[in-house]
Parts: sequence; C-alpha cells; structure tokens
Amino acid sequence: MDIITSYSTTLIVLAAVFGFFMAWGIGANDVANAMGTSVGSKALTIKQAIFIAMIFEFAGAYLAGGEVTSTIRKGIIDSAYFVDVPELLVFGMIGSLLAAGIWLMLASWLGWPVSTTHSIIGAIVGFAAVGVSPDAVNWLKVGGIVGSWIVTPMIAGLIAYFIFLSAQKLIFDQENPLAMAKRYVPFYMGLTGFMISLVTITKGLKHVGLDFTTMEGYALALVVAVVVFFLGKWAIARLKFNPSDDREMHYTNVEKVFAILMVVTACAMAFAHGSNDVANAIGPVAAVVSVVTSGGEIASKAQLAWWVLPIGAIGIVAGLAMLGRRVIATIGAGITHLTPSRGFAAELAAATTVVIASGTGLPISTTQTLVGAVLGVGMARGIAALNLVVVRNIVVSWVVTLPAGAIMSIIFFYIIKAAFGV
Repeated sequence: MDIITSYSTTLIVLAAVFGFFMAWGIGANDVANAMGTSVGSKALTIKQAIFIAMIFEFAGAYLAGGEVTSTIRKGIIDSAYFVDVPELLVFGMIGSLLAAGIWLMLASWLGWPVSTTHSIIGAIVGFAAVGVSPDAVNWLKVGGIVGSWIVTPMIAGLIAYFIFLSAQKLIFDQENPLAMAKRYVPFYMGLTGFMISLVTITKGLKHVGLDFTTMEGYALALVVAVVVFFLGKWAIARLKFNPSDDREMHYTNVEKVFAILMVVTACAMAFAHGSNDVANAIGPVAAVVSVVTSGGEIASKAQLAWWVLPIGAIGIVAGLAMLGRRVIATIGAGITHLTPSRGFAAELAAATTVVIASGTGLPISTTQTLVGAVLGVGMARGIAALNLVVVRNIVVSWVVTLPAGAIMSIIFFYIIKAAFGV
C-alpha cells in the first residue's frame, strides 16, 4: 500500500505510456479487420483506406469508447486475490500492457493478423497465474477463448462461403449479370445495413449512453435495412451502363456496385472496432489509475480519467498510419485473391458473426472472424485459390499469441516488482 502512495505518479505515467504503446499495436494490427478486404479488392487504395480508417477508428474510440470501462477485461482474473496486495495488480497490468504491445508490434511487422484481445488476455493470465496464484485465473473462460480459435473462423467462413455462392448463382452465372445485379444487390445492401447497424448498436452506441434493449436494437436495425434497401434500389437504377457491352464489361460494372457497398461497410466496421477494441488498451490503464487514485481499492468498473480515451484513440491512429499496411496486405491479398464482391461477402460474414457472438456471449476475436470469412470466400473457389503457406503462418500466430503474451508479462511483472523493491 505504501508503494502505491509513494510512487503514484510514476505508476500512472508508466501505465499511460505502455497503454499508448498497446493502442499503437491495436492500430498497427487490428484495423486490417475493417480495411483489409477493401484494399485487397481494389475498392480502396492503401492510402485511402488508412485515411478513412483513421477518421472512423478515432471517432469510434473517442466518441464511443465509453466513460466507464471494466478494469479487468472479460472477467478473466479474480480481483479478490489482489485485495490485500493491490500493488501486484498495478504491476501486473503495467507489465501486461508492455507485453501485449511488444507482441502486437512484432506480429504487425511480420504481417500476422493476431487478436489484440487475446494478446492482452494472455498477458493478464500469465502474470496472475505465475506471479500471484493459478486459482486467480478463471480457466473456464480461458478454455472458451481457446475454443473460439476454431468456432469463430468456422462460423464466419461458412457464412462467407454461402453469401459468395449466392451472389455467384443469382448474379454472376446469369445471362445478364448487370440486370440481375440491379434486382438482387439492393437485398444485399439491406442485409448489410441490418448487420452493420446491429454491430454498431451492440458494440459502439452503448458506450455513448445509447443503451438500446435487444428488441429496440433489432427494430432500429430493421428500419436502417429498409431505408438502405430503397436507397440502394434508387441509386442502382440511376447508374447508366451500356447494355451492348460484352459480358466481361458487365462483370466489371457489377463489381463497381459491390465496391461502393464495401467502402460503406468498411467505415461502419472501423467505427465499431474503434469503440470496442480500444478497451483492450485503456482497460488496464483504467485499472491502474483506479487503484492508485483510490489508495489501493479495487473496483470492477472504473470511471475513465479525461486523458485516458484520447491516449487510446491517438495510439490506434498512430499505429495504423505507421505500420498498418503490412497486416492489411496479408488480409487483403495474402490469403486469396479478392474482388469487391468477394471482399463484400467476407465483410458481411464477419459482421454477421460478430452479431451472432454478441447475442450468444461467444468469446470472439474480430481478427479471427475476418480471416475465417476470407478463407470461406477462398474455399468457395476451391482450395487452390488459397495461399496455404500464409494460412499456416496465421494459424500458428494465433496459437502462439496467448503464451507469447503470458511469458513476456511474467518477465516484465518480476522486473517491475524488483524495480519497486517488492
């Protein structure tokens, strides 16, 4: 307790610096979830994608990142074990931020899309299990996260597979693909509006105090879907294409329609991602600030100090701008060749999986969801359409993420303890 009082400013500054570093890692690695398919399908250039993502990720993180955050992410450790030794929780959270930040920086440099949520959870589990007690960890939840490595990509992959096949059958395999696009694309637009608004409502707006009930959320999403459907129908009807163009040109024009849809989808996903995943960086910072300012008292929720959210929001944008293009390239072009229609199928499948997970409480990684969806689209064209070396590297990086975060956080935990003479 004396340590917290004596070194309060030092501890808060360390948490802030490493929290910014962790947010930087989220920007460098995780933002590819929103933008990778748009870049890979040539709907956006890399510069356009980074510019758009910076705006929407920052808006999501800063406007909808929440005034209150859980101090211990996902209830993964039991705070009762730290009541008598709150300084250990503070040291552990600081070490976890540094460990997760380093792992994300390394993975981003290698172009591996890993889960930022799993990075910080692995780090927290590591210091708690080894530095305090194995009983301090909720191992059932850890097991659920490991299970999600298989379940989440599989669900997203199956949904993407069927969305892509439906577009292929209803539009691209028909005699007049452009006429079929005008008929069916508004339905895809409506479905997209429904899923994206649900993701934004469940993962974004609740942080701004707009906490809708489940029924209200679905009703609002349905209204958005109907509006988007009619807007889409009107916009596509106004598009002027030459009916005498050859079939190849028709395909190109259909892809242009999907490209517009993809950009809208990517913006909404970036906003939802920023609002949700900023907590991976600011949650541990909030825990440290809460414990230090209260003189050692551990609360399950913490009111955010005014400067914490900007640290997360600016960190995400900085990481994206400086190192984001490597992981964007992996998701957009490394796994399989994407066109706007394929990228759209993957993006819509990812959004649908996020909605399913939010409704069922399934532990989810947006990274694994999107990679699974891109794999599903590739599989619809046959196994030869996939770059299996890249797929293998991605799967290995997922398996390594939890132990990598855990090992580094244990090392940093003991270093920090020793530095403060504990």
